[in-house]
Amino acid sequence: MTLVEETPTTTANKPPAAPTAAREGRRRENLAGYLFMSPWLAGFVLLTAGPMIASLYYAFTDYNLFTPPQWVGFDNFTTMFHDPRWQKSVQVTLTYVVVATPLKLLLALAVALLLAQKRRGQALYRAAFYLPSLIGASVSVGFVWRALFSDHAIVDRTQTVLGLHAGGWIGNPDYVLYALVALTIWQFGAPMVIFLAGLKQVPPELYEAAAIDGAGPLRRFWSITLPTISPVLFFNVLLESIHAFQVFGSAYVVSNTQCGPADATLVYTCYLYQKGFKESQMGFAAAMAWTLVIAVALVTAVLFWSQKKWVHYENETEAAK
Repeated sequence: MTLVEETPTTTANKPPAAPTAAREGRRRENLAGYLFMSPWLAGFVLLTAGPMIASLYYAFTDYNLFTPPQWVGFDNFTTMFHDPRWQKSVQVTLTYVVVATPLKLLLALAVALLLAQKRRGQALYRAAFYLPSLIGASVSVGFVWRALFSDHAIVDRTQTVLGLHAGGWIGNPDYVLYALVALTIWQFGAPMVIFLAGLKQVPPELYEAAAIDGAGPLRRFWSITLPTISPVLFFNVLLESIHAFQVFGSAYVVSNTQCGPADATLVYTCYLYQKGFKESQMGFAAAMAWTLVIAVALVTAVLFWSQKKWVHYENETEAAK
């Protein structure tokens, strides 16, 4: 009788059930996550990524909404760089960014320092100062601002009583841009709240130690407050600079849809709107839009490069110790 030697059955070649079930569970979780994200993904593709890619193509074409786009290469860019009104829009926008952004942040930081002190009615003051930012750069605010700075309006009459310059700011090319800057500064609530959050993170013992050493308020602010909140300051500078380059609604409404007088409030986006939607030069407007994107990206890169010299992070300080 021949004995048949049975091969012992091992489970080494069988895939374990637990990892398979875990993979199936992860797959179902990922599928559920993608389903929840699908509205955002569809919106991003259809409303953001798709139009951006299309505008990049139109930037190199002659396109006026009524005829098929024709490829012209870099003609839109060369024409744009030699356009006097385009150069004027760049000048006005840079002036607005350089003047409005620092003043807005200075006022926001000053008010945040005041509101950081414990006092009666603190919540009411914070809400009152933040309220203008809730309104935003809406059309209604633009109309109100235009009424305030027009001829024989409140600002004009106040200046006349004080013996200062009389005449509406809106109709004066030398003053209308500063009326727009004043509107921007007035809405300092958002950076103020961010500064308040940063001030809350400053350790009180640092102020106590500095006061014991004889440091005054200015010295404590310069040596303790500013270095500690420098990441928050950098964030506000970056955010407000980007917003300033994109200003449109307030400039368009305050200047009575003319971006003037004498192109005094011809900010970059206002000229882009005129070229694209009033003159139907969509190819030229797309070239302007991508030039603005590149300019903002360069400014952002410069700010990120400069932060190494003046922004102090807590982990870097601990590592240095």
